[in-house]
Amino acid sequence: MDNIDPGSSIHLTIAKQPTSTAAVKTLVRLLSKDPTIRKDTQRLRRIRQLKTPIKQRGGRQWAVRMVKQHRIKGRTGESGTITATLDVLAD
Repeated sequence: MDNIDPGSSIHLTIAKQPTSTAAVKTLVRLLSKDPTIRKDTQRLRRIRQLKTPIKQRGGRQWAVRMVKQHRIKGRTGESGTITATLDVLAD
């Protein structure tokens, strides 16, 4: 990791299934920085906002928010290209 310069592009591919849930969360967080995955996440966010049903609850308007769907699951074979920043290099 010492030879990776900040600002360069890094291509990540999951070669082996992580054993801990914390490692899976870290990989999902890192791979979510890929521009194509980020674009798809924004598209899903827009859909969730448009389709949020409004209900009455105690005489007030209440928004029933949908659960976020993650495109990346942290499984073997998933890949992405991200920019090497200081927080990425630390992970």
